Order: sequence, then C-alpha cells, then structure tokens
Amino acid sequence: MINIAFFGTPELTTVILDSLKKNDLPPSLVVTSPDRPKGRGLVLTATPTKKWALRENISCLSPEKLDDDFIKTLADGHFDIFIVVAYGKILPEKLINLPKYGTLNVHYSLLPKYRGATPVESAILNGDEKTGVCIQKMQFKLDTGPILISEEITVPPDITAQDLRDILNKKAAEILPHVITDYVSGKIKPIAQDDAKASHSSKIQKEDGLIDINGDAILNYRKYRAYFAWPRTYFFAGEKRIIISKARFENGTFVIEKVIPEGKKEV
Repeated sequence: MINIAFFGTPELTTVILDSLKKNDLPPSLVVTSPDRPKGRGLVLTATPTKKWALRENISCLSPEKLDDDFIKTLADGHFDIFIVVAYGKILPEKLINLPKYGTLNVHYSLLPKYRGATPVESAILNGDEKTGVCIQKMQFKLDTGPILISEEITVPPDITAQDLRDILNKKAAEILPHVITDYVSGKIKPIAQDDAKASHSSKIQKEDGLIDINGDAILNYRKYRAYFAWPRTYFFAGEKRIIISKARFENGTFVIEKVIPEGKKEV
C-alpha cells in the first residue's frame, strides 16, 4: 500500500479523492485549509476536502501555517508521496521534498503553458482551441516541475471556465491513480519542462470583469465565459454597476440576454 498524504481544499478535490479511493489508493492523511466563517450567519464551516475526510474516517489536518512543527508531524508519518490539488497555500521546499517519492501536483493546463493561478481562465481568454491537464512532480518554483503525464482536450466553443475546469478535473481523476502507481514502480520517468516555452497566468482581480460593451465582441464574450463564476463581467450605467448574468455570441455580436443591476434583481 502506498502511503499518501493529500493536500486540497475546494469541492473539485472530492472527485479526485473518490477516484483514489476507488482505485485502492486512499490517502492516510488529508491536509486542507482551516474552517472559515461562511454564509449570512458566518457559521464556521469545514472545507469540502475536510468533510470528505471525516465522512471516510481519514485523519485530517487544517494548519494555519506550514511551519516546522507541522513539517515534523508529516515527517513522523513516513509518507511515500504527497498529492497536491488546489490546496491554496505555497508549500515550503523541505515539505515538497519530504516524502520518499516527492510531491505530485495536478495542474489544469499543458505545462509549461499557463504556469500560475488561472490556467483555465487564460485558455478561454486567449481563445485556445486546445488545453489539457498535467501531473507534475513539484519543485519550489511555481509550476516548473518535470511532467509525468499530459492529457490534451479540445475546448468547447461556448464553455465557461467553471465547466471547463470540471472536465479537466474529471480527466485528472481518471489518470492520477495510474500515474501514482506507475511512477512509484518506476514505469514513468518525469520529463523536464522547456522553460523557453513557458507562459504565465496571473491571479484574477475583481476589476478584471469590467468590459466595454461597445468594444471587441469576441473579447467580451471570452471574458464573460472566463469570469462567469467570479468576478462576473459587468459594465457601468452612470455610477451603477450592471452584472451580465447571461449572454451569447451570435453573428459576430456579443448579445447580452440578462443582467443584474446594482441593488436589484435579475432582469
């Protein structure tokens, strides 16, 4: 049995955890973000990853800091490998290198393209026809680790970033168990990335959703799809912000179907 610690936080990680369990590779430890206040009542709420671990009776840690005490705790666990999927914190180098076989990370682009925080949104914003998912062996420098496997997919023409990420995540869940076993057994050799071909994807800011409704129609439609979940696309009517809640691209035109005016319901 391969001794695995899994680092992750959002809902999408549960799809991968289910796949690991189904393939007889359940983690013996789950590491996730601390409980946070949520909703109108600000009720302290566990992450989806923690809820999964509790449901499956798997040990779970939610450290505020990845300090020396935490690293010692994991060292005492004698893990073979760490798996990191959308954890949300930068792992210290000595933590990355702690397990026998190192740390693997799921990244939602065809590395070295779109290293960084927003590879799925970047693929849509740039009108890419192809994207994919990579399993990389982590290094301390962001998304520069050697690649164990890449899986390419075609980007559907009208898909939102949220739906594209779901497709890529299901692909990752499908391939990850086999990658882990083949890598540990020596059947897969990591291949170094070509840094000369690298591009980067930056964190999204709320202001990025602002569009010029009289501007380039295809760029507006790409923004609408890329930022559909957050921060949404919007424009101003006077001083009022108008969120675009439904739109389409038709005959070269960005057609706005529904909006949410500031302080009002969708119309």
